[in-house]
Amino acid sequence: MQCTRYNDGTCRSCQWLEKDYTQQLADKQQHLCGLLTGHPVSQWLPPEASAESAFRNKAKMVVSGSVERPLLGMLRRDGTPIDLCDCPLYPQDFAPVFAVLKPFIARAGLTPYNVTRRRGELKYLLLTQSTLSGRFMLRFVLRSEAKLAQLRAALPWLLQQLPQLAVISANIQPVHQAIMEGEQEIPLTEQQALEERFNQVPLYIRPQSFFQTNPQVAARLYAAARAWVAGLPIDSLWDLFCGVGGFGLHCARQERALTGIEISAQAISCARRSAEQLGLSQVSFAALDSTRFAVGESRTPDLVIVNPPRRGIGAELCQYLARMAPPYLLYSSCNAETMAQDMARLPAYRAVKVQLFDMFPHTAHYEVLALLQRSSTASLPGEFFHPQQR
Repeated sequence: MQCTRYNDGTCRSCQWLEKDYTQQLADKQQHLCGLLTGHPVSQWLPPEASAESAFRNKAKMVVSGSVERPLLGMLRRDGTPIDLCDCPLYPQDFAPVFAVLKPFIARAGLTPYNVTRRRGELKYLLLTQSTLSGRFMLRFVLRSEAKLAQLRAALPWLLQQLPQLAVISANIQPVHQAIMEGEQEIPLTEQQALEERFNQVPLYIRPQSFFQTNPQVAARLYAAARAWVAGLPIDSLWDLFCGVGGFGLHCARQERALTGIEISAQAISCARRSAEQLGLSQVSFAALDSTRFAVGESRTPDLVIVNPPRRGIGAELCQYLARMAPPYLLYSSCNAETMAQDMARLPAYRAVKVQLFDMFPHTAHYEVLALLQRSSTASLPGEFFHPQQR
């Protein structure tokens, strides 16, 4: 991938850009193998590669500059603004939206927030595209509601220029810290959910719900989870940290009882909508803390799916899972180091399958999916081999 900003030294977010992509995958696989040295893996599946450019469905743009000449991109450590509207990680559909948003900022009088002076109103623009429809969700992150009336008044012009904008909202983030968004979300359009579809499973993205930023690789991740679970002798499953329900809904069947838990009420709203559209009857989604839910339950499901944030599932939940002893665990992680720590806390489980999914090309980050089986259960068929033999 060629990047002007990387070549001129203004943006080095893609730290591995100079490394051949084949070598990137090899280095990530080696890192994962090293982390799991103490956990024998029955079957290593080959890494799932990503497109090298135009793979992101979401742009998180710091707004800087002046109201007449806003810059959309990032701030360097010294406070220097960098415009990233031409970043090659974004599909070509993003550039026309950025081009209209710049004059709109001036039209609406949304003064960019100046970090040094602690003045201004518009902090970030968050733009997400659906690969299903090509339509967008746009969020304005503001310091306060002071410019909200001006923003509302200018919206008809914006929608006329960009009819592909399906969902628009304003998020209020009043704190002078590098926090992307606040708790208060104000809808500015009647529609507040962007529809997506992976592997014929409908999924919905609301302004404050988490969604994977590499949809092509995410679809393959969910498909792998469904394929791995398909042959397991299970009648019930939990999907903890379920987000909008991607894993649970891919693994659900009419004869299986599915319970999905996620702290975000918006994400749970999306998951329920998807389950209803799929006609699933034995499904329950609740907006709760995943650890607190699990430790408060007396029943034991056949399978527990976990897709935690980078910190992992942690000691408390690992201890409870060890006592509860479900036959199978399906662990999806964006931080293999914390996943390895969690696996060390679960010595009764062995890794049946492990696969790397390169959700974040040109960086050291990656996603990993691992199927764990409690050693007291019947063995699954699978050849034992080292990943370098693939």
